[in-house]
Amino acid sequence: MSLKKLHQAAKKAQDKSYAPYSQFHVGAAIIDEQGIIHIGCNIENAAYPIGCCAEQSAVSQMIVNGGQTIKHILIIGSSGEACPPCGACRQIILEHGDKETQIHLETSAGQFNTQSIDDLLPNAFDGSKLDK
Repeated sequence: MSLKKLHQAAKKAQDKSYAPYSQFHVGAAIIDEQGIIHIGCNIENAAYPIGCCAEQSAVSQMIVNGGQTIKHILIIGSSGEACPPCGACRQIILEHGDKETQIHLETSAGQFNTQSIDDLLPNAFDGSKLDK
C-alpha cells in the first residue's frame, strides 16, 4: 500500500469537490480488499443536510465497483489541518471496514496521522445487536 498513490487519488477527488457554500474541499481515497483505489469528494447542497461527504462518496464508489472492505482510507481537507471524518462517516467506515482498516488523515503540509477506526469510534454501535 502506497500513501503516495492514495494521496494522489484523494487530491484528484478533492480538486473535483463541489463546495460553493463552505469553500471546504475534501477528497477521500480508499484501497479495498482487492487493492483497488476508489475516490470520492464532498458535494454540498443549499439544503445542507442533503450534501454528501467525501468518505461517503468513496464508499459508494467502492460498493458500485464491487469492493467489499475498506483496508485504507486517506482523507484530505482544504484547511491545512488534518480532516477527521464526521460521526456519520466514522459509522460508514466502521460498517464497510474491519479491525485492520487504517484511516490516514493528511495535512496540507503532507504529514499523516494514521489511526484505526477503534481510535476514532470507541465503543461503536456496529449493528451486530440488530435482528436481521
